[in-house]
Amino acid sequence: MATKYGKKASEKVEAAMHERKEGTLKSGSTGKKVTSRKQAIAIGLSEARREGGKVPAAKKAAPAKKAAAKKAPAKKAAAKKAPAKKVAAKKTAAKKAPAKKAAAKKAPAKKAAAKKTAARKKSG
Repeated sequence: MATKYGKKASEKVEAAMHERKEGTLKSGSTGKKVTSRKQAIAIGLSEARREGGKVPAAKKAAPAKKAAAKKAPAKKAAAKKAPAKKVAAKKTAAKKAPAKKAAAKKAPAKKAAAKKTAARKKSG
């Protein structure tokens, strides 16, 4: 089976990891010091890709797009959930109301039946 990564990729990742340990590895976008192991690996692979090393293609979604994508659906989902709860509350209220009416109708019938049996016992 063919390997996913070439020699250049492993060299670049190794160099990036070494820089991270020393504290000299900087992020490309912000210029801040990189402390994350995963980020150091990603930087090494990115450098190897730029130089034409054998490395699989990077994932397409950029971090800025991911953050915007996460925020937008959250607002839409919250907006969708609010009416759904109101509709559900109406349905449950509608279901409970007939049940109470039915219970109210049954209660007098039970009382009447109890009175009839009591009257029979007294006369019998």
